[in-house]
Amino acid sequence: AAVKLNKQSADICINWGGGLHHAKKSEASGFCYVNDIVLGILELLKYHQRVLYIDIDVHHGDGVEEAFYTTDRVMTVSFHKYGEYFPGTGDLRDIGAGKGKYYAVNIPLRDGMDDDSYESIFVPIITKVMETFQPSAVVLQCGADSLTGDRLGCFNLTVKGHGKCVEFVKRYGLPFLMVGGGGYTIRNVSRCWAYEAAVALGAEIANELPYNDYFEYFGPDFKLHISPSNMTNTNATEYLEKIKNRLFENLR
Repeated sequence: AAVKLNKQSADICINWGGGLHHAKKSEASGFCYVNDIVLGILELLKYHQRVLYIDIDVHHGDGVEEAFYTTDRVMTVSFHKYGEYFPGTGDLRDIGAGKGKYYAVNIPLRDGMDDDSYESIFVPIITKVMETFQPSAVVLQCGADSLTGDRLGCFNLTVKGHGKCVEFVKRYGLPFLMVGGGGYTIRNVSRCWAYEAAVALGAEIANELPYNDYFEYFGPDFKLHISPSNMTNTNATEYLEKIKNRLFENLR
């Protein structure tokens, strides 16, 4: 996929089977044994001076951050649940080292993140990152375990809310690599990535699911879109503002 972008034979490439962001150079971790994202970014760096990596999985993108922690050619931006949660890294104060100082951006979030809260922090931070870093290619890890009702996740995003991130990044018109990642309520992973492929293509798809071999898995409503649960959003507006302001200072 990265080679296709480099050869300019596509402007957006998708690898839903990828996104294995926890694997490290010397160890497998968190269901990930090879870090395809790092390999993809290394390929992009052959043709691009600066590559931006964004991670919207519910878990911190630790393997990708570690790989590029000391370089200023890759900025890693991870939005994730932080505090007594796998993999335990991704503190606001982890900002990169050496030449890579300020090129690792961590947004530590709490349980119950909903669409509005997510958008209120994703849009301004990515806008600022684009402004200051000016990448010529973007990689987005679309982990679907940040959706509501995920068996391992603790956020409350809908498919539409998750997809808004794809939509927003796509607007910049840069060579764009989309990868999969986590997601443990499988029917919602399918919903999410089908919708996000449509967003990438600029195609409208119906909320009514077409009949297929797996149709029964999508009951009882058989719809593409899902509703948020009534879980409490423990991310206060003040908390999100504080994070945003701290990151803006680092991104100057």
